Amino acid sequence: MVSLEFENLDIYKLAEKLADQVWNLVASWDGFAKDTVGKQLVRSTDSIGANIAEGSGRGSYQDNRCFVRIARGSLNETRHWLRRAFRRNLLKDEQVNLLKSLLDELAPRLNAYLRSIGTTRDK
Repeated sequence: MVSLEFENLDIYKLAEKLADQVWNLVASWDGFAKDTVGKQLVRSTDSIGANIAEGSGRGSYQDNRCFVRIARGSLNETRHWLRRAFRRNLLKDEQVNLLKSLLDELAPRLNAYLRSIGTTRDK
């Protein structure tokens, strides 16, 4: 398997951008909101990039694909927590629109990245 440095992957950079945006928003929330929705949201968003990084270093295509699928699950969890935050008036419309544009770009790119990863039959 040819190992790519995960830091150079566009998909990883996009996941980092989303995570940093979420972090900056949650940092301004009050203690209760941070401790409940905020922590869950930050964890799920950070998990997207963390799983891309971990999968790229596992040494097999099968493991890498597994971790990209986990990243995709974390992206869906992030969507859930963003919906909760919006419905609880923790996010403004313009903040939601910014995050939604990043999520809408990240989701198909994760799928494309998953499809691009070879299989154990590839040599």
